[in-house]
Amino acid sequence: MNLSYFISRRISQEQREGFASVIHRIAIVSIAVGLAAMIVSFLIMKGFQETVERKIYGFSGHLTIKRFSRNNSPEEQPMNYKIDLYKHPEKYPFIDHVQEYAHKAGLVKTENEVLGIVVKGVGKSFDVPAFGSNLVAGKFISFPDSGYSHDIVISRTIANKLKVNMGDNLIVHFFQNPPRFRKLIVSGIYETNLSEYFDSRIIIADIRMIQRLNDWSASLAGGLEVFVKDDRRIDEAHAALDAIVDDDYEKDVESVSDQFTNVFEWLQLVARQVNILLAIILGVICLNMVSIVLILVMERTQMIGTLKALGAGDGFIRSVFLYNGIRLVLKGLFWGNLLGLGVSYAQYRFKLITLNPHDYYMNFVPISWHWGIVGMLNLLVFAVVTVVLLLPTMIIARINPIKAIRFD
Repeated sequence: MNLSYFISRRISQEQREGFASVIHRIAIVSIAVGLAAMIVSFLIMKGFQETVERKIYGFSGHLTIKRFSRNNSPEEQPMNYKIDLYKHPEKYPFIDHVQEYAHKAGLVKTENEVLGIVVKGVGKSFDVPAFGSNLVAGKFISFPDSGYSHDIVISRTIANKLKVNMGDNLIVHFFQNPPRFRKLIVSGIYETNLSEYFDSRIIIADIRMIQRLNDWSASLAGGLEVFVKDDRRIDEAHAALDAIVDDDYEKDVESVSDQFTNVFEWLQLVARQVNILLAIILGVICLNMVSIVLILVMERTQMIGTLKALGAGDGFIRSVFLYNGIRLVLKGLFWGNLLGLGVSYAQYRFKLITLNPHDYYMNFVPISWHWGIVGMLNLLVFAVVTVVLLLPTMIIARINPIKAIRFD
């Protein structure tokens, strides 16, 4: 057995009581609490990011292709959407799904309320499963083989404002010359809590109704929404789509993150704050461990003097205390994982901490399980603290064996 490791174990066994035992417990608790805070913070951060992104991407895709326009109207210029990208998405390895869409401004009137809205027309290609997490009641639009569906999906916000329920009729007046209106049936209710962008104004309907209102042919739409297979490679997909549509100067490719800049900047701010918290916690843990090892070294000054008098080198003696510190770190990591994952599971399972959805876009603090992040945090804490442990052991080189033996 390694001699320095053997001495370290004997020291630990002797220090199970008294002041040194208290110091050991403080070290373990500081590491455990710090690691638990890191784990919970990162899993919550990823939960926030993925929940909000899932709501946005499920509603609008990752990228959009539409005709270039300089006006700020919610309605797009028509484009022939039945291009090769739409017909054969399997040719493009980075694309998961492509669907057509179109917007049209309108006005909803009831007996007591008047509300300006935007109708988003979608077709049979619409990715209903991706949107499914936003659908909170009823069912999605049923698309008939001919004509167009009179079903619509409205938000809970709009339903509450207009005081309507599923199965009720809504008369939507469209802004055009001459003005037209359609009597539509509420088939489902969605909720994203992104009121500024969706819930306060978007109604989902059959795109064929918009085509008929605009006198468009069946091959025309406002644009295409593109879902990529790996949302971590959206920028690469964006560049590839730019090259694909480059031969048509009228088409423009836009990332959804550019359309909803404020939301994605908020998510980046959350990530930045979590990283700052990580640095602070690591700093506190390292400072605690430096102080604790210094105390342990001072407490064992006579032992250090004796070992030096017997011919032990500084490196050998430092390794004794380094093993001791590593053992404390490993115990702290064990309890930190138990505490952090336990708290995260309790929130994931029981949703104990709730949120105001109007401020945070969700009803409760979300947890997203990323075992790679948990492993990285464990490795980071172990590596950083182990390196920092070398600093207080440097004092061993300055200890004079004769004075150390007399030390009391």
